[in-house]
Amino acid sequence: MAFHKTLLTVVLCAGLNAAAHGFEADLKTTGATGLKDTLSAASSVLQAQQEGTTAPSDIIAAVQSDYRTLLGTLYRAGYYAPVIRISVDGREGSTLSLVTLPDQVSNVTITVDTGPKFKFGEATVGPLAAGTEIPSNFRTGRTAGSGRVGGAKDAAIDAWRDASHPKAALSSQSIVADHTQNKLDVALGIDPGPKATFGRLTFAGTKKVTDARLAEITGDITGKPFDPATLNTVNSRLRQTGAFRSVSLAEAKTLNADNSLDVTATITDATPRRFGFGAQISSLEGGTLSGYWMHRNISGNADRLRFDAEIAGLGSDTGVDYSLSTSYRRPATTRPVLTLVTEAEFARLDEPNYLSTSAEFLIGAEVNLSETTYFTGSIGYRYSDVTDDIGSRQFSHVIFPIEGARDARDNALSPTSGTYFSAQIMPYLGIDGSKNGARLFADMRGYTSLGEDDRFVFAGRFLAGSILGSNLTETPPDLLFYSGGGGTVRGQPYKSLNVTSGGVTTGGASFLGLSTEIRAGINDNFSLVGFADGGAVGANSVPDDTMEWHAGAGLGLRYDTGFGPIRLDVATPVAGDTGEGVQIYVGIGQAF
Repeated sequence: MAFHKTLLTVVLCAGLNAAAHGFEADLKTTGATGLKDTLSAASSVLQAQQEGTTAPSDIIAAVQSDYRTLLGTLYRAGYYAPVIRISVDGREGSTLSLVTLPDQVSNVTITVDTGPKFKFGEATVGPLAAGTEIPSNFRTGRTAGSGRVGGAKDAAIDAWRDASHPKAALSSQSIVADHTQNKLDVALGIDPGPKATFGRLTFAGTKKVTDARLAEITGDITGKPFDPATLNTVNSRLRQTGAFRSVSLAEAKTLNADNSLDVTATITDATPRRFGFGAQISSLEGGTLSGYWMHRNISGNADRLRFDAEIAGLGSDTGVDYSLSTSYRRPATTRPVLTLVTEAEFARLDEPNYLSTSAEFLIGAEVNLSETTYFTGSIGYRYSDVTDDIGSRQFSHVIFPIEGARDARDNALSPTSGTYFSAQIMPYLGIDGSKNGARLFADMRGYTSLGEDDRFVFAGRFLAGSILGSNLTETPPDLLFYSGGGGTVRGQPYKSLNVTSGGVTTGGASFLGLSTEIRAGINDNFSLVGFADGGAVGANSVPDDTMEWHAGAGLGLRYDTGFGPIRLDVATPVAGDTGEGVQIYVGIGQAF
């Protein structure tokens, strides 16, 4: 019995050792370093080796897959006479069977002789719609990558679709490789198909919104000339309501007898209710807690009701701020492009320079000019009761806020490229002795990246603001401008830069802010950030040389969570006399 146990132990250990034994893999090629990198990235064998795969069935499957994968990669690079050999422990991989597998695979060697690079000889595609732009790399004498052939075909078909020919398709193709001259002759024929209009737009899927209401949101497209941009607009209008989890459009396979094309929009409702929360902390500004609750499609009209609450300044010396707001949005009100927006907010702000209790109500409309650009205009009433160096005062205004923004960033939470611009203009008319004026504010941001996988990101931000009409003592303090803290100049105390005249301290009538960051990826999750911020506040509406400046700089660490980076910034003053020491900021998302 002891002998059997010992034998069983030896067998199990041998099996475990064999299973734990990985295999070696290597790729050799006559191609340049860049091509070798491309082939290596495409190879399933090399990926299996990196992942520690040991099962012979998985390794042999990867080997046999690589013949096709590497050949396609070479064709895309313009090599049409390659020789690919894959040796598995001395045997050619293509001869191995997945039925009679070896007990173990120790070594796989991939050898790729690329052969000569082919150039395009004849390179034609047609007929073409007016104004078609065929990619410049599909030309006689250029590298004959197979992807360039596909690119030329797609460009031709897309141009015909833009010209209202939805069923344009490839009708013929002749692709001949001349191995004596190392050239590829390509002739593509395109059948434009008939010119068409839109037919019926119908709706399908799991949805609670009626078809009639969905048609109000999308707008009537029946009878209009076919245009892919119109389909993009329909898709965008449905998604921007926020009421649907998914939206997909499908064109009918054939045209109707009158050359119209029916389209079906398949829609899936989003979860009706949603809530969220946020938190951040600063060594001087204290902690901020925020949360929201939202009800989508509250009345069956793809509308949305939302409540937001925030408590800021927890644990700080400046006091605690409270705000509670609600908003209601109803898309396609009178017109598909118009969204009815109503908002109300109550806030109590215990700031370093003033104490304010305010209430505000707005009703207006939002116009989505595109997926990245919107414009809003509203009318409302604003009341505030404030106490500051001037004394206790009340302000009543009818307000007309106008706002527009264009967001062309690749990722709103952690952008690596693109731009963002927003501008706000809020004229206000005084009631009961309050003065007339206007508040202007602009926020501009830009991002660019360098290195493999956007490892280095350069980010810049410019802020500008101005108060017109009313002077500093006639303007509600919470509309004036201050600088310092996480939203403007890190390293400087919160709202520490202001205007002092005649012993009275107020906010400024003008503001300028500038921030720069260099974000460097350490690995897949962590990034190191160097940053510098500057801010200026002035007593005059137009920025001038009388403005007071201060600045801060520091280092930060980001941890990517998948839904946005967790941010840690450590900053110190570098210019100005508004603060000293080190400040720490913790939050979710990039600083800008």
